[in-house]
Amino acid sequence: MSTPIIFDTDPGIDDAQAIAIALAHPDIELLGLTTTFGNVTIETATHNALLLAELAGQSIPVAQGASAPLVKPKNPPPGHIHGDNGLGNMPLPPVTTQAVSQSAAAFIVEQVNARPGEIVLVAVGPLGNLAAALQLDPSLVAKVKRVVIMGGSIREGGNVTPVAEANIFNDPHAAARVLQADWPLTLVGLDATHRCVLDPTSMEKIAAAQGELGKILGESYTFYRDFYQQAQGIDGCCPHDSCALVWLLKPELFQVERGYLSVVTEGLAEGQTLMAPASRQFVDDRWTRSVAADVCLNADGPAVIQWMVETLTAE
Repeated sequence: MSTPIIFDTDPGIDDAQAIAIALAHPDIELLGLTTTFGNVTIETATHNALLLAELAGQSIPVAQGASAPLVKPKNPPPGHIHGDNGLGNMPLPPVTTQAVSQSAAAFIVEQVNARPGEIVLVAVGPLGNLAAALQLDPSLVAKVKRVVIMGGSIREGGNVTPVAEANIFNDPHAAARVLQADWPLTLVGLDATHRCVLDPTSMEKIAAAQGELGKILGESYTFYRDFYQQAQGIDGCCPHDSCALVWLLKPELFQVERGYLSVVTEGLAEGQTLMAPASRQFVDDRWTRSVAADVCLNADGPAVIQWMVETLTAE
C-alpha cells in the first residue's frame, strides 16, 4: 500500500534528486509539491518543481508558498552551491504548466483534512509553509500521519554556520514552531545525511535511467559535486533531501533516538537545533516542554545510496 505524501521543497539540486524518488517509487503517492524559498527564490523554486514533474511525464499539483522567513531578514540564495537557477546553471527548457491558485499552506490544510490520519508531510527546505499551515488549522497536529523534516544537526555541527544547518538557519522561528508542535515528527539531519555520499558512478546509473529528467539530474550533479570537492574534499555529494524519503520507506537504515527538540532563534547560535534525549533528566524542564520526536543520529550510508540507485534505475 502506497504512502500519500506532500513534499515541501526549495529545488535545489538535492531536492531534484529527492523529487525524482517521490515521482518514481511505487510505494509513494505524491499528492503535491509545495514550494518555499531557500536554495533559490520562491519563483525559481516553483518553476523548478513544475519543470521536474513535467520532465518525469507526471501531472502533480504544485502550490507556491513562503517567499521569506517569518521574522529574520532573508539570506540570499546560495548560488555557489546550487547555481543561480537552482539546477547547476544548466540551460533549462520552459515549463508549460503552472502552479495551483492555492497557497502552499492552504493546499496542505485542504489535503490533510480530506484524508485525516493518512498523509505524511515531508519537508526538505525552510519550514515556513508548515508553520503557516499550523496557523491556519492548529488541528493538523492530530490529523497528519507523520511529519518528516530534513534539517538540523545535533552532533555534526552546522553547514552554514558552525552550529546551524541551512534549512533551520534560513527560518529559525518557523522551525521552532514546527519542531515543537504536538505531532509525530522525525528529524533527518546532518548527523545522518553526512554519512551518505552519492558517488559519480551511482549518479551515472541514475541519469541514464531517468530519461529527460535524468539529464537535469546528471548535469546539475556535476555542479554540486564540484562544490563538495572544494568544500569538503569528497568526490560526490550528500543527497540530504533524498534521505528523508529513504527514512520514510527504509527506517531500519537509520539510527534513531527519541528526544525533545528546540531551536535557537537569536544570537551567534541562531538556527542551532538542540535535542534533549528523552532518556535523560535535566536540571529543569525548559528543554523538554515539547513532544518527543524521533531524531536520526546516524545512517548506513552505503545502504542508503544503494536504495536510492535501485529506486531510480528500476524498470
